[in-house]
Order: sequence, then C-alpha cells, then structure tokens
Amino acid sequence: MSSLRDPAILFFIFGIFAGLIRSNLSIPTHISRFLSLYLLMALGLKGGFALNHSGLNLQIMSSLGCAVFLALLTPALGYFLLKRIIPALDATAIAATYGSVSAVTFITAVQYLESRHIEYGGHMAAAMALMESPAIIFAVILSNTIRRRETSTQMGTPSSVKGVLHESLTDGAQLLLLGAMLVGILSGDAGKAAMQPFSGDLFKGMLAFFLLDMGLMTAKSLGNIKGNSPLVISYAILAPLCHATIALMLAVLLQIPYGDAGLLMVLAASASYIAVPAVLRYAIPEASPSLYLGMSLGITFPLNILLGIPVYMNAAKFVLG
Repeated sequence: MSSLRDPAILFFIFGIFAGLIRSNLSIPTHISRFLSLYLLMALGLKGGFALNHSGLNLQIMSSLGCAVFLALLTPALGYFLLKRIIPALDATAIAATYGSVSAVTFITAVQYLESRHIEYGGHMAAAMALMESPAIIFAVILSNTIRRRETSTQMGTPSSVKGVLHESLTDGAQLLLLGAMLVGILSGDAGKAAMQPFSGDLFKGMLAFFLLDMGLMTAKSLGNIKGNSPLVISYAILAPLCHATIALMLAVLLQIPYGDAGLLMVLAASASYIAVPAVLRYAIPEASPSLYLGMSLGITFPLNILLGIPVYMNAAKFVLG
C-alpha cells in the first residue's frame, strides 16, 4: 500500500479519474513527447554513471544475456498460445506487444527502488534497450510468413525485415537512451555532479507529470477492450505474471542480485504501448490496434504500475534477498 501513496502513482490514478469523468484536462502532445525524452535521457545518464563505477563483469553480462533470451522467448510463447483463440495476425501483434517492454513501467520501477534505497545495476537500462527490438523483428518475420501462407487474403505489401531492423535500431528514443548512457560512462563522477539537478532533482516531478498524462491515456484506452473475448482479456492479466515468473526463475538460476532481478521481472511483465504499436500499424495493418493497444495500455500498464512493481520486487527480495 505504501507504493500507492507515492506522489507519481497518485498522479497516475488522478489522471485515470480525470479521463473517466471526461474532463477536458489534457497534456499537449509535444509536452508529452518532451517528458518521454527527458525521462529516457535521465535514465540513460543514471545507468551510465553507475556503469562507470561497476564496469562490465560476468554478472552484468549474465543479466544482459537473460534479458535478450526473455525478449525472444516471451513473444514466441504468446503467439503459440494466442493463435488458438484469435486470428493469426492478431495473435502476432499481441505477442509482439507483450514481448517488448514499457520504458515508463521500467522508469517507475527504478524510482521505486531508489526511493527505498535498494541497489540495482546501471546496466539494466541497457537491458531495457536490448529487449525492445526482438519482438518487433519476430512480428515482421512471422506476419510475412503468414501472408505468404494465406495469399488469398493479402492486405498490403509485406514489410522489409531489413527496414524494420534499421528503424528499430535507430529509433530516436532508444538511441537517446543509449547515447545518454554512453555520456554517463565517459563523464563519470564529474558528469554526475554536473548533471545532478537535471537527472536527479527534477526526475521525480517529471515522472509524476508524465504519469498524469499516462493516466489520461489509460482512461481513453479502456473503451477499446469492451466486447473482446474473456480469454484475451485474461491474457493481459496473466501473461505478465507468467513472464515475470520466468524472469525470476532465470534470475535464481544465474544468481542475479534481487534489485536487478526485480527490474528484469518488471521488463518481462511489461508490454509496449508506443514503439511496437507504432510499427505494427504499418507492418501488420490487418491486426486490430484497438485490441493490442487496448490490452497493453488499458489493462497491463495500470496493473503493473499500481500493483505489479511492488509484487515483483518483493518476490525477488523473498527469493534472492
């Protein structure tokens, strides 16, 4: 319950309330975009400063390898389950959405750890970046395969894997995260002291402002999930728990510290609502955006923000702490 009294979380709840009562409260799109870029830049700097202290070692490489493995495993599991209950291309889109990650969920989890003085590795920001693209590539390859198999129902030109690879690896937000991390590594303690007002003091307030906007967006997305199969709705609730459990099992196997393990669980349990849906609109136009976006933003995102983060962190602490 203490996490629900966090100002950033309370602003998220307030945003949902304002959206549900159809208030005209709104955050201009360009402001929302700025807040997103600020949070990624600040997170990258924090990670870079931490990596400057720790350097690369076997434990860090194990965590990054585990992150990549999860990014490949979760969309594959999702597709093979979902294709039994919904059309194949819709199953592909949902699997990709839940196989990728939510940067805001991760940033909120980082803030949760910092507010409780729990140590975590700066390399986990790199883990987040590594986990974003595999699901997109999976979706494009799989959707093109499905189209070739169902030539009688083609609805657009199959997307180029090479083009999507380039778009994924050069995406502005992801590039900013990695660039800020590199700046943090190179500048070290001097850079950390110089950037403290930017990446430290402002961070909590900016996150609260952004979560207010996300609360408004969540309220709008709730209408998109009405009328869908209860099995699909159940997936939006149960899949994150299953993915987080797999991440915890891998963390136990590799003896990853519980702060990093908790963040790995958060990443595995999160679902993309920005990067992947933006690509899927063009890569899989046959799939319903209201379905995969409504599930990730209307159900999974608020559940992770309000309940998932403390549950994952406490589970990691209980098992590994």
